[in-house]
Amino acid sequence: AAGGTAHVKTADLGKPAAVKKVADFIESKLGRIDLLVNNAGLNITARSWTDLTPEGVQQVIDGNLASAFYCSMAVLPMMRAQGGGLLLHTASMAGRFVTPLSGASYTAVKHGVVAMSHSLNMEECGNGIRSTVMCPGEVNTPILDKRPNKLSEAQRAEMVQPQDCANLVRYIASQPAHVCINEVLITPTRNRSYLAAMGRKL
Repeated sequence: AAGGTAHVKTADLGKPAAVKKVADFIESKLGRIDLLVNNAGLNITARSWTDLTPEGVQQVIDGNLASAFYCSMAVLPMMRAQGGGLLLHTASMAGRFVTPLSGASYTAVKHGVVAMSHSLNMEECGNGIRSTVMCPGEVNTPILDKRPNKLSEAQRAEMVQPQDCANLVRYIASQPAHVCINEVLITPTRNRSYLAAMGRKL
C-alpha cells in the first residue's frame, strides 16, 4: 500500500540452517537489516507437570527460545557491519511472573527470552545495536486455542489485540538510534490475572 516491495520466505525457525538461509537471502537481496522482530511462539495444551512430555518441552524450547537465539545470531553480523540495528523480541508476562496458567516450559523459555534480550544490550550496545523485549499479557491470538480451558469471544475482546502489539512495535522502531527501550510490559486494562487474585475466576 505504501509502494514498497515485500519478500516472503518460509522457514522452520527451530533449525539453524534454515534461519541462516533466510538471513543470507536478506543480505544478498537487500544488503542490510535494520529491524528483526522475533515473534515466533507456541505453547502446548499438556503443560502441567503431570502432563509434560520430553517432546512437548522440546517443542516449546524450539518454538520460543531456540528460534529467537538462531534469528538473532543470524542477523548480528550484518548489524555489526552496518553499525547498528534493532532486535525486538516478543516474550510474555510469563517471562516476568510464574503462574501455572502458562505452564512450566513456556514460563521457563520466556524468562530465557527476557534474559537473552538484556544480554544482547550488554554485549552489543558498543556496536550500536539495541534490543527490546516486549512482555505482553493475554493477547487475542490463536495460541489461546491451546489453553486447557476455552475462552469466550467476550473474554478475547477484552484482551490486548494483535494490532495493539503492532502499534507498539512501530513506536519502538521509530525511536532514534541513541535511545534503547530495554523492556515493555503491555497488558489488558481488565487484567484477568489481577482479577483472579481478587477472588474472581480466571
